[in-house]
Amino acid sequence: MVEEYSFAAVAAVVVVLLLEFFLLRTGLFKRPAYWITMAIVLGFQVPVDGWLTRLDAPIVLYADWAISGVRVPWDIPVEDFLYGFAMVTAVLLLWERGRPAREQA
Repeated sequence: MVEEYSFAAVAAVVVVLLLEFFLLRTGLFKRPAYWITMAIVLGFQVPVDGWLTRLDAPIVLYADWAISGVRVPWDIPVEDFLYGFAMVTAVLLLWERGRPAREQA
């Protein structure tokens, strides 16, 4: 059985990468500021997500059939990192795509 959240998280990453490399072409992945931004996001995601998904007292529960079962660090499902990457990157790509229109206004 295909893990639902796993599939959705991987699909989101693939869609974002395809958007950047074949449609938007913003060059975002070449910029150090993007990677610094992602490190900052990760720095906040790990403690918050770790607290929300910890197995000894979870606030957010995942069905076993919905995720891969890989949890690193602090019981965080690996899918959360994929989804977070896709979500933040998609927003930044669309922001960059809209930049010329904002600068002309």
